[in-house]
Order: sequence, then structure tokens, then C-alpha cells
Amino acid sequence: MHSGFVIVSERGNYMDSETLQLKFMALQNGDIVAFEEIYTHLKVPMYTIILRITRDWSLSEDILQEVFLKLYQSPPTSPIRNPRAYLFQMARNLAIDNVRKLPQYADLESVENIVYSPAYDFSTKMDIEDAIKTLTLQENQIVSLHINGGFKFREIAEIMDMPLGTVLWKNRKAMKHLRSILSGGAI
Repeated sequence: MHSGFVIVSERGNYMDSETLQLKFMALQNGDIVAFEEIYTHLKVPMYTIILRITRDWSLSEDILQEVFLKLYQSPPTSPIRNPRAYLFQMARNLAIDNVRKLPQYADLESVENIVYSPAYDFSTKMDIEDAIKTLTLQENQIVSLHINGGFKFREIAEIMDMPLGTVLWKNRKAMKHLRSILSGGAI
């Protein structure tokens, strides 16, 4: 098995970082199958992270499509050290840029400090989803990148351009907050 990350697709196939890099190279030559495989492997975790930032299903779908359109139109021309992190960073940046365009979040500071309140209570939503929505945007992203994206904290620090200590502290704070809510604390 190759070193690096392993991405599990919905079909149970595996794509490590080295294979993903090879798919990027094939994409440079217009290989549509390589593009489809990248999309299949990453669409769900990327959509989840985008949705946690935007809190809007439709906008998140648009951003996901924009990420993959950009990848298809302009695949990386040189090797990327961590191709998966590269795509997640692109998704995160596009999501934040789209949220910033909303009048109530016109500046970065307000976007980075959004506190989520529980959304409408759909009967199919789990308590944990409501609890996660109470986290700040940064805490939400850290938890989501770690749980949904499978990233290590040092990689999250790189993606979010934050010191590792800050990422660890925010994760610890978020987990303590989630434990409190899930054990019966107030939201």
C-alpha cells in the first residue's frame, strides 16, 4: 500500500495521495475518467465541509460544482504535496468567499466568528448535527475537516492557515462544548 492518505469512495475502492496525484496528471491531458474518479471519491466529504460553512444546501452544491469545474478547467500543472488538502482548501476558500458576499458577513472577522444556532428541527436530524451547529465557524471547520475529511490536526492547521496549537485548542474547546450539549447542557 502507498504511504499517505487513503480516500474511500462510496463503492469501497481506495485512492491514496499518490494515486490522486496521478489522477491530477491524467486530468492535465483531458482524461475525463480521472476527473470522474476524483469527483466520486471526494464529493461527499467536500460537500459536507462546504455545507458546514454556508449552511445552505443549494449554495453548497453550487460551490462544490465550482470547485470541480475549476479543477477540470485548470488542473494543477506541478505536483501537489498533498492533493486532497489542496482540493479541500479550495473548497473552504470558495465557501468562505461566498459567505463573505452576503451583506451580514461583509468582513472576514464576522464570517470567522459566526455562531451557529440550531436550524429547523427536521425529524431526521440527529442531536449531534444540532450541537455542531452551535460551534463557531472555525471550530465547526476543524471538527468537520478532522471527522469528515479525515485530516490530521497539522494538516488542518495548514489548510486553515493557523498555528497547530490554535487548531488543537479550538478542537479541544469544541469537543468540550459538544460533550456538554450532548449530555444535556443547553444549546
